[in-house]
Amino acid sequence: MTFLTRRHRETAEPLDPVVRPAGSDPAGVIRLRDVWKTYRTGSISFTALKGVTLDIARGEFAAIMGPSGSGKSTLMNILGCLDSKDEGDYILNGIDIRGMDRDELARIRNQEIGFVFQSYNLLPRLTVLDNVELPLVYADFGKRERRKRALEALEAVGLSRWAEHKPGEISGGQRQRAAIARATICRPALLLADEPTGNLDSESSAEIMRLFQTLNRDGSTIVLVTHEPDIAAYADRTIRVVDGCITSDTRKGVPGVS
Repeated sequence: MTFLTRRHRETAEPLDPVVRPAGSDPAGVIRLRDVWKTYRTGSISFTALKGVTLDIARGEFAAIMGPSGSGKSTLMNILGCLDSKDEGDYILNGIDIRGMDRDELARIRNQEIGFVFQSYNLLPRLTVLDNVELPLVYADFGKRERRKRALEALEAVGLSRWAEHKPGEISGGQRQRAAIARATICRPALLLADEPTGNLDSESSAEIMRLFQTLNRDGSTIVLVTHEPDIAAYADRTIRVVDGCITSDTRKGVPGVS
C-alpha cells in the first residue's frame, strides 16, 4: 500500500503514475484477448463471457449493447477492473493488469478510469464541489490544487453556480453532470459510462449525451453500456454482445463484423 509522503502533502503533486512496460501501444486504451468469465454458485455455473477479444483505440467513443444477461455488464466490470477475468489477457492503456492485488487495482481505477453510473453515486452530505474533488483526495493532491481542478471541471459541465449545493438540491441531469465532472477530474485514459441516462428524462438524456460527445471531441476515450438504441446512436461505434460473445462491431459509415 502506498503512503502519503511529505512531498505530496506540501506540494500538491500526485503520487507517481503507474509504470507502463516498454513497447506498450500508445494508440490503444483497451486490448482484450480471449477473455472468459464464469460465475459459480454451488453446483450452478454461468459463463458470462466466452472468449471475448476487443480493441478500443485512444479517442474512440464506443457503445456496448445487448439484452439482459448478454454479458455486457460483466464486460464493463472487467474493463473497469471491478471484476476479474478467469482466462485471457487485458491490457489497459499499456498496463497488464494480470496478477495485480486489490491496492494496485484501486490505484489503476483512480488514475486510469473514470466511472459514470446510472445512480450518480454522489455522497448526499457533501457539496457538489466536494463530491467532484474526491478522486483527487484519493490521488493525494493538495487542497488548493483539488479545489482549482474541481472548479474547472464543474465549469466544463456547466455547474459552476451549483458548486456549493448538495446533490439533493439539484436535478437529476445536474447530478449526472456532477458525476461526469468527478469522473473526468483525474484526466483518465478511459471513461466508462454504465446506463448513464437510465434515470433521466429524454431532454436531460440528450443533454448528457451531447456532453459525452463534447468530451470525446476533446480527446476522451469513452465506452458506454446501454440497452437504448437512441442513446447508442450518439457513439461512433456500436459493439453488440449476445450470450457472452461479441456478435457485431460497427462504426458509423463503416459496417462490419469483428
